Amino acid sequence: MAILPIRITGDPVLHQPALPVTRFDDDLRTLVADMFETMAAAPGVGLAGPQVGVPLRLFVYNYSPDDGGERRGVAINPELWITPTPTGEADELAESEGCLSVPGERFPLRRAERALLRAVDLDGKSFEIEAAGWFARIFQHEFDHLDGVLYVDRLDFLNARRATKAIVKSGWGKPGNSWLPGVDDLEG
Repeated sequence: MAILPIRITGDPVLHQPALPVTRFDDDLRTLVADMFETMAAAPGVGLAGPQVGVPLRLFVYNYSPDDGGERRGVAINPELWITPTPTGEADELAESEGCLSVPGERFPLRRAERALLRAVDLDGKSFEIEAAGWFARIFQHEFDHLDGVLYVDRLDFLNARRATKAIVKSGWGKPGNSWLPGVDDLEG
């Protein structure tokens, strides 16, 4: 297993739709194992293929809810259904979100409270997960990556301006920027 470089906003792979996974082989298993290791080293709760430069429709997640337990897995060629997103302003504390591809920044964003994920696993076996709260937020965030959308693309006007300033100040927003968890001091 290996820790992979994480692409930073501006890299073209992050801003275009990913392609379906068609080969379920040892290369895919290695990629997924590397993605889990990268996500843990970052640290993060989700990581999509495009974030490590692989334009395929898959993401890994590892969520530990407050009530105990752990939800960990890979979603390949996922479909996602969500409840309507609440209206109004996002709460600065309760709804702030970060992204490993916009490292070190957090901005408030409203998301749907519930989500239904349908995908296949590494063996091509179909599964379905109903998620609520932060778990639903993780699925929405990672699914967006597969469509070439970063969470900063969804921010309201004021927070989008703040995000743009942070991105410009950091020298991002152009191809070729990445960071390596455990080596570079950039966390998201």
